[in-house]
Amino acid sequence: MTASTTTGHTDGERLRGRIAAELARARSRTALLTEVVDDADLMRQHSPLMSPLVWDLAHVGNQEELWLVRDVGGREPVRCDIDELYDAFKQPRRDRPTLPLLPPAEARAYLGTVRDKVHDLLDTVRFTERALVAEGFAFGMIVQHEQQHDETMLATHQLRAGSAVLHAPAPPEPSATVGGEVLVPAGAFTMGTDTDPWALDNERPAHRVDLPAYVIDAAPVTNGQYEAFIADGGYTDPRWWSPAGWAHRVQERLDAPMHWQRDGDGWSYRRFGRWGRVRADEPVVHVCFYEAQAYAAWAGKRLPTEAEWEKAARWDPATGRSRRYPWGDEDPTEAHANLDQRHLRPAPVGAYPAGASPLGVHQLIGDVWEWTSTTFRGHPGFTAFPYREYSEVFFGDDYRVLRGGSFGTDRSACRGTFRNWDYPIRRQIFSGFRCARDAGPDESHR
Repeated sequence: MTASTTTGHTDGERLRGRIAAELARARSRTALLTEVVDDADLMRQHSPLMSPLVWDLAHVGNQEELWLVRDVGGREPVRCDIDELYDAFKQPRRDRPTLPLLPPAEARAYLGTVRDKVHDLLDTVRFTERALVAEGFAFGMIVQHEQQHDETMLATHQLRAGSAVLHAPAPPEPSATVGGEVLVPAGAFTMGTDTDPWALDNERPAHRVDLPAYVIDAAPVTNGQYEAFIADGGYTDPRWWSPAGWAHRVQERLDAPMHWQRDGDGWSYRRFGRWGRVRADEPVVHVCFYEAQAYAAWAGKRLPTEAEWEKAARWDPATGRSRRYPWGDEDPTEAHANLDQRHLRPAPVGAYPAGASPLGVHQLIGDVWEWTSTTFRGHPGFTAFPYREYSEVFFGDDYRVLRGGSFGTDRSACRGTFRNWDYPIRRQIFSGFRCARDAGPDESHR
């Protein structure tokens, strides 16, 4: 056996080990989220915005069967009779409770059968045969898909009534003082990626974007800052709202972030079945795009564009290159960011100094998804892969881009290039924001 053959074999075995570990980690999270409640709770729809948890459970198995067992492995179907039931495009969320869904025990058995077949084919697949499996892409896509549904299921848990069933330690306390704004100088940077093997189609291709100088908040907007907006009549003054935002605010009678309730002279917040006082130095969460936009206008600022967010997160002024993450190219650790559902709440500002960008922008990854002002489009040169329904069918003016991930996001589904999107009215997601503004003439030449 030649040295190159040995190296290729070793690399393949290393990739198989990583894939197996990531598949197991995702399934462990799925199991936790679906085993802490009884079968009746799993079958119940807790909000018309969300699926019953048991639908998500079987859906992740069905996607794994479609892509890995049938496509990658070329194996016979396990349950082709349920494909339509778990097709997210054919079955609107509000209608899913009426479908003949697999009951919990049957759904779990189905997932187990599919996973056994995936382990069998993982032992033999060659990662150079075609683009779908190159560097394990199809397996990485399925890992990310399951972890994305785990975050969706966590959002469902936040909406469910009843006593608390999820438990996690509090995030770390601040170890750095973070505030104010950061100047991002004018110039070009590389947005997107051509090199991250598990990056999804909407993150590609890498391309140069030239931006004028701008200023961005060093941290996400906090509860305390947002409370000042509320106290100043921010929800009752149409000056701060776009016409569409004001119409939505009036129609839905919005007067505070989702899950907030007046508590004496302050606010309390219901989080996964427990009430507690709103903490001033935590990033605000469960606000929609229109609320974020109104706050920014009230503060004399605006929301950053998606390109501005990504440059602040990835651009290294010392080298001129774009990093994979704000802190560098290495995968996130517990010191870098609040991810992986470890803490079930945003960490206070200043809790992750090791995760700051070279320019000194903090907590860009984890804690809260951050609304940007950008509508969802493909990057220049975008090519749908491996199917249009992952990204392309959502392109247009209906969706706004969110960046950075939340405390509910797994590290496998979060990068400096990762793009999320949702309707501007949505706030059941773990969404927050930070503000930006154009740099003044005296600032841009510093």
